[in-house]
Amino acid sequence: MTDSERPDAFDSAVATRRGDDGTTGLLFGGPRVRKDDLRTETYGTIDEAVAALGIARAQLGVKERLGTLNVGFGELPAIILRLQRELFVAAAELATQPDAWNRQQPGVSRVDPAMVEGLETMLREAETHIAMPSEFVVPGETPTSAALELARTIVRRAERRAVTLEAEGLIPGPHLLPYLNRLADLLWVLARAAEQAEARSAPPSRTDRRRTAASTRTDR
Repeated sequence: MTDSERPDAFDSAVATRRGDDGTTGLLFGGPRVRKDDLRTETYGTIDEAVAALGIARAQLGVKERLGTLNVGFGELPAIILRLQRELFVAAAELATQPDAWNRQQPGVSRVDPAMVEGLETMLREAETHIAMPSEFVVPGETPTSAALELARTIVRRAERRAVTLEAEGLIPGPHLLPYLNRLADLLWVLARAAEQAEARSAPPSRTDRRRTAASTRTDR
């Protein structure tokens, strides 16, 4: 049997085997942590949101033959790509050992005020271009809006995990939680914008129209 045929012979630029024991490394070095560590769980959840946004952006690529889907306040693919990149910053903030927090850079490896303000600006602008539902709606009217809704729910899960980290003193900056909260709101609005850009609207969650004053969101 040659060396290349041996069961323990393994050559990969991606798989290093160092995580086979259930641990992973954080940014800037330091002790490895378990893969079920709350920090790992939280930035892993953010990674899920990035992937879900990728589905939304890929759906928009299918529409290229009809022209870029314009939601009235900007090109949606560019907006989604910007959010995906910003989520890498949020993940980096979470994936840093406390001893290395002083090595983080605002807007690069730590959420900064400009990122939160950018979401608020997009949110205000987006809300002026959509007809706001008067009650809860059921996701799934279009593939793009469904993917945006999926990303929204994943961001909410990341936010819940981050709240626990905050309580344990494991979030270095004050802007991560507001960023995730605002992002989830924005994704809800973008889902409505994506639907309405295709002249569609999500169905209400109830067929009983007597409940007309229901709020569309419960956590802001």
